[in-house]
Amino acid sequence: MKLTQYGDYFYLYLLFVTFIPAILLGLSGINTKYYGIIASIGMTLLIMGNTLGLKLFLMFLVLEIILIYMYLFIRKKTDNKYVYWLFLFSSMLPVISTKVAGVTQYASYVGFIGLSYLNFKVIQMIIEIYDGRITEIKFMSFIYFIMFFPTLSSGPIDRWKRFEDNLNTKIEKDVYINEYLISGLKKIFIAIGYKFILAYLIDTYWLLKIPDNVTIFNSINYMYAYTLYLFFDFAGYSLFAVGTSYIFGIKTPENFNKPFLSKDMKEFWTRWHISLSRWFGDYIFSRFVLNSMRNKRFKNRFIASHVAQIITMFIMGLWHGLTAYYIIYGLYQGSALVLTDIYQRKSKYYKKHKKENWFQIMQRIITFHIVCFGMLVFSGYLFK
Repeated sequence: MKLTQYGDYFYLYLLFVTFIPAILLGLSGINTKYYGIIASIGMTLLIMGNTLGLKLFLMFLVLEIILIYMYLFIRKKTDNKYVYWLFLFSSMLPVISTKVAGVTQYASYVGFIGLSYLNFKVIQMIIEIYDGRITEIKFMSFIYFIMFFPTLSSGPIDRWKRFEDNLNTKIEKDVYINEYLISGLKKIFIAIGYKFILAYLIDTYWLLKIPDNVTIFNSINYMYAYTLYLFFDFAGYSLFAVGTSYIFGIKTPENFNKPFLSKDMKEFWTRWHISLSRWFGDYIFSRFVLNSMRNKRFKNRFIASHVAQIITMFIMGLWHGLTAYYIIYGLYQGSALVLTDIYQRKSKYYKKHKKENWFQIMQRIITFHIVCFGMLVFSGYLFK
C-alpha cells in the first residue's frame, strides 16, 4: 500500500485517525514525542510503501545518522575547516546525486519522496555543529526530527534547535487547546479549501483547458493560471503540514504569508516558501557576504550582496532540477533581487513616493507580474 501525502481523502481519513491519540495526550499534558515517533514510522511506511524508495530512505537515514554523530565527535576534537568541508560535502551527496540522476534514465533508482527536505535538515545540522551551536544530539529526538511525518514530502524545512526546544517544552492543557489544537485544525481546514477546492478548480477548469501550442495569448493565460494553481496547491500542502505539526505539539514554521501582497521581490521572498528562502539566506547568502567582506573580495557590501543574491538564487534553481528552465528561473530571480536593490537605493522617484498608497498599490501590481513571469519560466511551459 502506498499513499500520496495530503493528496487524497483516504490519506486525510488516516491522518485524522492518527490525531486521536495525539489530541488525548495533548489534553492530558503528556508529551507526544514517543507517540509521534511511532506515528511517523507508520505514516512513512504508508506513504512510501514497500518500494525501492523506502529502502533508499532507510539507507539515507542510517548513513546520515552515522555522518552526524561522527562529525559531532570529531568537532569536539578539532575545528579543521577541511574536515568540515569533507563532512559538509558528504552530507550533500544524496541531494546532489538525485539532481544529477534526474536528467538521466536512472532518476527512479536514486531518489525518494521528500529527500531534498530531509537532506536540508542534515546539511543544516552539519553547519551548526561546525559553528558550535549544536554540541549534543539526543538520539530519539534526532530520529523524530528527521522522520517527523507531517513535513516529510513537502516541508516546511524546520531547524534542529527550534524543533528540539519545542519538543522539550511542557505544554499545559489550556495552551495546547488554544495555541496548538484549535490553531492546527484551522490551518488544516484552510488547507482543504486551498488544495481540494481552489487548486482543483484552477487546475481542472482553467489550467488544463489552455492549449499546448505556445502563443503569446496562451502563455499569458498559462502564466496566471499556473501561478495561482501553484500557490494554492503548495500553500495547501504547507498548511496541512503545519497544522498537523501543531496537533502533535510542534510549531513548525509557516511557509507562506500572503506573498501576492509583496511590494517588491525582496519582500516576496520573505513571504513565499519562507522556510526554503530563509535556509538559503542563512546558509548561503549571509555566509557568502560575510566571508567576502572579511576577505575584501569586493569593493563594498552592495556588490558582495548582489553577487550573493545571484549565486543564491542560481543554486536554488539548480536545487529544483538540472534543466534549462530551472537554471534560468534561478538567474531571473537573482537578477530581479539585484535590480530591486539598485532601484530602491538609487531612484529618487522611489524614495519620494514609496510611502504613498497609490505607489504601493502600483508596486504590488508590478511585483505580482514579475512573480508570475518567473513562475511561467519555472513551469517549463515556454520550453516545450
